[in-house]
Parts: sequence; C-alpha cells; structure tokens
Amino acid sequence: MTTNYVELPASVEQALRDVSRIKSMVSEAVEDGVKSAVSAIKQGRNVAGDAISDARHTVRQRPFQAVGVVFGAGVLLGGLLAWMGTRRS
Repeated sequence: MTTNYVELPASVEQALRDVSRIKSMVSEAVEDGVKSAVSAIKQGRNVAGDAISDARHTVRQRPFQAVGVVFGAGVLLGGLLAWMGTRRS
C-alpha cells in the first residue's frame, strides 16, 4: 500500500478547484432563485393591486349590484357554516 505523495498536492489542488467551481455554481443558482422569487412577488402585488382597482371601479359603477353580491355571498357562507355546524353534532 504505497502512496505517491508527489501526486497528492496536485489532486488536492484539483479538488479545491472543483469545490470552488461547485460553490460558484450553487451561489449563482441561489441568486437566480432569489431574483425569480422577488420578481414573482412583485408581479403578484401588481395583479392584486389591479384586481382591487377593478373591484373598486365596479362597486362605484354598480353599487346596488355590489351590495346584492355581498349579501348573497354572506347568506351562502352563513348557510354553509350552519350546515357544517349541524353535521358535527
């Protein structure tokens, strides 16, 4: 079991180069992931803001229809909750 110590530093240097290359690849991948996440969050905020703006516009244009929709949704949700409450008993 002989070990050639002359080749050992070269293999250690190669290993260090490989580790450094892998580290940079992982760092780039993480940075890309963070950038993608931030972009998705910004896009989600913009879409939510547009939806809120559209809802406000619709309520201003048709206030009675908006009240009717909210009332209907409340009745439906209340009925669903009451039905679920009676099923557990």
